[in-house]
Amino acid sequence: MTQSPFSPGVTAGRLDDAALRENFSDLHPALDAHEALVAADRCYFCHDAPCVTACPTDIDIPLFIRQIATGTPDAAAKTILSQNIMGGMCARVCPTETLCEEVCVREVAEGKPVLIGQLQRYATDHLQGQGIHPFSRAAVTGKTVAVVGAGPAGLSCAHRLAVLGHDVTVFDAQPKPGGLNEYGIAAYKTPEGFAQAEVDWLMQVGGITLTHDTALGTDVTLEQLSAQYDAVFLGMGLGGVNALGVEGGDKAGVLDAVDFIADLRQAGDLTALPVGRDVVVIGGGMTAVDAAVQSKLLGALNVTLAYRRGRDRMNASVFEQDLASSKGVRIMTHVVPKAVHGNGSVREIEFEYVNDEMSGTGQTVRVAADQVLRAIGQTLEGDGLPALERGKIAVTGAGRTSVDGVWAGGDCATGGDDLTVTAVAEGRDAAMDIHEALTGAAQ
Repeated sequence: MTQSPFSPGVTAGRLDDAALRENFSDLHPALDAHEALVAADRCYFCHDAPCVTACPTDIDIPLFIRQIATGTPDAAAKTILSQNIMGGMCARVCPTETLCEEVCVREVAEGKPVLIGQLQRYATDHLQGQGIHPFSRAAVTGKTVAVVGAGPAGLSCAHRLAVLGHDVTVFDAQPKPGGLNEYGIAAYKTPEGFAQAEVDWLMQVGGITLTHDTALGTDVTLEQLSAQYDAVFLGMGLGGVNALGVEGGDKAGVLDAVDFIADLRQAGDLTALPVGRDVVVIGGGMTAVDAAVQSKLLGALNVTLAYRRGRDRMNASVFEQDLASSKGVRIMTHVVPKAVHGNGSVREIEFEYVNDEMSGTGQTVRVAADQVLRAIGQTLEGDGLPALERGKIAVTGAGRTSVDGVWAGGDCATGGDDLTVTAVAEGRDAAMDIHEALTGAAQ
């Protein structure tokens, strides 16, 4: 094993390459053609289907499933992608169990929904695997739009604007596009470089220029973009992470969960990625679960996920919570961090038990830890932004901000609920509003 310089006990190579390949294989293996037909045959093709209402991108789910059932998966893919250009990624990471599948008539009646997410993946993979891009650009309008952020919201906005004939430049602070899809999602959900493959496929539409390593407020300002382009869309997500705010919170071994996940996603060799023996993840959302599960898959002996409220209040879905438990993650609830103990590096983290009203009980517990991962919320970073509300860019309608000619969507804006699928919908809807504002032509 290779000793990590960050904290004693945090080492690389806890598992060999074969074990890591198995651990980080596809969480939901793709359906084959026969399995897809069997799954599609269970759909009732409901009129006024509740699954469509539950989908943030309003995909016509009964239609695309019928198209699969009749042997036309590429037509099904176009039905999906016309509403959600990142339908392939959303099929992999969307919490379908709390959205479309939760309200499926089969789920309500039998407790077993139609496999909507897996069918969506089958259709989009079938099309994209052939390199087919089913959309083409309208006549060039001569209008230019700057998009800040190459994540789900920004790419969705850019693609729709390009299809409508506008020329789009996307600015992103990272060296690779994809945003959360590339840097922030568990590797076992999107193996084999799918995030970059989807971006490459999306870019086939033309009319989009990607500019990397360019951060808003550092390398370019909103004022500059507004002066140079006819419209601006802000979709840069949330770059900051909340601090623990407790004694010892700056000790070696206390890290941001988003950085841990990003490092894992970009690692060429997982055997070289350090992980602790005793890992504690603080938080109750999807990022917390992704960090906890991947710590266990990297070979951590003990992984604890600590959350301040009950499991019913966790932002992570029940499916994600059960996944964590199935991988050996211990979930502690009604605890808040009080102090991080250790001589320079973390050795223990002290929690206080709290009640449902978040009042302390006076009872504390210490948990062994050589690595602590913070997943307690992210914050918006940047200067010269439009008006804020609750720490995010305030938007009305289809993403309009307080600044004329500037729209926003995704995690950086107040419009939605921090899901990839919601970000895609907000980027798409902002693009339609931008198009109407620039041309006067509603679509």
